[in-house]
Amino acid sequence: MDKLDNYREIIKEIIYEYVTHKPANGQIDVEIVIDTERDHYEVIHVGWDAVRQVCDSVVHIDIINDKIWIQYDGCSQPVAETLLEAGITKDMIVLGFHPEEVLQQLIINN
Repeated sequence: MDKLDNYREIIKEIIYEYVTHKPANGQIDVEIVIDTERDHYEVIHVGWDAVRQVCDSVVHIDIINDKIWIQYDGCSQPVAETLLEAGITKDMIVLGFHPEEVLQQLIINN
């Protein structure tokens, strides 16, 4: 298995784990988006919380230029920590939810 296939499998395992965490309130479903052709992976909450419609991303991960980009992380345990525990090295993880200037500083300090 090559590196990208390994990343895809690890990300899918993480996504499937997060989908088991259903919100306690409201009539909210947990859905997953797995698009291995475009390397896009996401967990979203969809439904109703009383009178408010919910359609929120919980986790959004992409593979871009052979690196894992965490585009959004709304989890209690950071996705980056879960990726590190799964054997992904720090230099292969990009915190895409940070502005470019913060990303550059993080790259310099690593």
